[in-house]
Amino acid sequence: MNIALLIILVLGFFILLSSFFTVRQQTSVIIERFGKFHSVRQSGLHLKIPLIDRVAGRVNLKIQQLDVIIETKTKDNVFVKLKVSVQFMVIKDTVYDAFYKLEYAHDQITSYVFDVVRAEVPKLKLDDVFERKDDIAIAVKSELNEAMTTYGYTIINTLVTDIDPDIQVKNAMNRINAADREKTVAEFEAEASRIRIVAKAKAEAESKRLQGQGIADQRREIARGLVESVDVLNRVGINSQEASALIVVTQHYDTLQAIGADTNSNLILLPNSPQAGSEMLNNMVASFSASNQVGEMMKKTSRKQAKKEAREIQPAKEEDPEEEI
Repeated sequence: MNIALLIILVLGFFILLSSFFTVRQQTSVIIERFGKFHSVRQSGLHLKIPLIDRVAGRVNLKIQQLDVIIETKTKDNVFVKLKVSVQFMVIKDTVYDAFYKLEYAHDQITSYVFDVVRAEVPKLKLDDVFERKDDIAIAVKSELNEAMTTYGYTIINTLVTDIDPDIQVKNAMNRINAADREKTVAEFEAEASRIRIVAKAKAEAESKRLQGQGIADQRREIARGLVESVDVLNRVGINSQEASALIVVTQHYDTLQAIGADTNSNLILLPNSPQAGSEMLNNMVASFSASNQVGEMMKKTSRKQAKKEAREIQPAKEEDPEEEI
């Protein structure tokens, strides 16, 4: 008798313990009575009728994330893989719909993501897929919200987190980018070279201008010095021809002295004997005298020709008045 009472007490204790249950934070519990939905219990300590009520399931109310990888084709016939991350949660007030209307929420969401992405991406070229990935994410979110609200779910956000074209396409794109950068580098190098050439040409032109100005100034000073030298020689009784010849011979020997001062010079001037200077002086004096004689003859011929033409014109002027009368 005591043993039976003990067993009854033990069973009663376990039944009493099974009447209490707890629900964790951000979780809802579905209670069924005789297999039929009875109530939804939120977080805290709860009581149920033993052997009549049972916990049918627990629903997670936290935000969940589902990553979906889709392979599809773009408008320019490039196969690309997209990774779409969907963040969703069960609405607290519609736990019943989330538990009883939809059994595999992840599979349902994946199907809708596949459907939307494969409807949107084929409308775009590969470059547009990268640029308009946010538009794709918005389209997925809109479609999922409309479909999953019926089942007690809400879509928090959708993100296109990765776009992965075929490896050959990526290599081709990298080559295109590299070629474009090389083209830009070549353009900048060409522009820099052009600037250097223009600057060098301007510098050379300025150098030539200054050099020419220097040569002109040098020749002007040489001419002024020659005039002064000839004046000095004329004062001591040396005529202009002899003075010019003497100056030229003096410059000749000054040039020889300058050449001889350079130890690395291999230049040889012929003739280079002492008699050569004398002959040069005599030849120059003779040539200057001959040129002066030729000049005087040309002046005399010019004067005679002018007088002859004047005599021919004078009678013609005297006859003109008579013809008019």
